Amino acid sequence: MVNLFDAPPTELIEKAAVELKKSTQFSPPTWASFAKTGVHKERPPLIEGWWYIRVAAILRSVYKLGPIGTQKLRVKFGGKKSRGHMPEEFRKGSGSVMRKALQQLEKAGYVKQVEKGVHKGRIVTPAGKSFLDKVALEILKAKPKPAKAQKAAAEAIVEQAAE
Repeated sequence: MVNLFDAPPTELIEKAAVELKKSTQFSPPTWASFAKTGVHKERPPLIEGWWYIRVAAILRSVYKLGPIGTQKLRVKFGGKKSRGHMPEEFRKGSGSVMRKALQQLEKAGYVKQVEKGVHKGRIVTPAGKSFLDKVALEILKAKPKPAKAQKAAAEAIVEQAAE
């Protein structure tokens, strides 16, 4: 059984973002083209469709770390704030981006709110797990396995040596 841990994270997030973009349930808010992703950033993202990439990254993080809330996601997506000649300091990412993305994922049925003991937050539903696992499977199917390629090359060398 293939799951999200078998696929490279960057490829998984990019492929999941493409799949999320096809869905009508996910759309960037009107302010998304003007907003920064945190106070540590100087400008808004330049990547077209950055909203879908962030939603896919949040879904992957919830899968791995759940139950997780907005505040911990803010820390995860935070970064260093440049303060001129003073030393850099850590700043959290945008809470509004996290909340809106989690709300869209919850509305689509990919995450849900739970309480596990003292931990409260969102976890991935079976629908969300199957979505990410299917994306991981597509990535692994498209990629040739290096072990097979090496084995085939070694067999070719042995055949040439036998002749």
